[in-house]
Amino acid sequence: MTSVAHPEQATRFICRSYMAVVLAPEPPILEWVAGIEQKIKGAARFLVGAPVVLDLSDVKLSRSAIAHLVAELDQRGVRVMGLENIDPATAGAGLPPLVRPSRSATVNLDAPEKPLPDSRPLPSATLLLDQPVRSGQSIFFPDGDVTVLGSVGSGAELVAGGSIHVYGTLRGRAMAGSNGNARARIFCSRIEAELLAIDGYYLTAESMDKGLRSRAVQAWLEGNELRITALD
Repeated sequence: MTSVAHPEQATRFICRSYMAVVLAPEPPILEWVAGIEQKIKGAARFLVGAPVVLDLSDVKLSRSAIAHLVAELDQRGVRVMGLENIDPATAGAGLPPLVRPSRSATVNLDAPEKPLPDSRPLPSATLLLDQPVRSGQSIFFPDGDVTVLGSVGSGAELVAGGSIHVYGTLRGRAMAGSNGNARARIFCSRIEAELLAIDGYYLTAESMDKGLRSRAVQAWLEGNELRITALD
């Protein structure tokens, strides 16, 4: 009789990075919750189904207070998938897991105005896409500009460390300056976007000037306000 040894099946652990929306609570926490509810309503389409991370660097909360805050956000339709910048001893059962910031792009719905450090490197490379970006696709290029020679479909995402150029209709979401480049801009031949963001500051379709729809535009950051104007 011949005995055949079967190797044990290997277990694969795969690490992946995902884009997340960051909410940064500020004291007093009750007033922040009341204020953020209006911002959540303004970005409801962007938050639906999106992973959300709570950055607790500006507040000191007990475990029970964090659990209460997560529950309050959950009641408003915001599902928190992770916490960052808290004491690991505070985390535990019943709370979302701790996460570490990476190069992934974030859109901070409550981003405080911060000066741009002089030492921060500016992206210099360019990603050229000669095909349309289809609905549901995500393009993430933190090292520089993204240029699309076609259109960007509804539900698609473009994330660039530098500027974004779309030589067609821009639908979906476009997020430029994802690594803190406040000088990044967004250009497109026809604007029908769900969301535009530069360095974390954003405009949703509902808050854009209706007179700019279906026109060629550019968007840029002025202080902590994202501005958009027609090119034609």
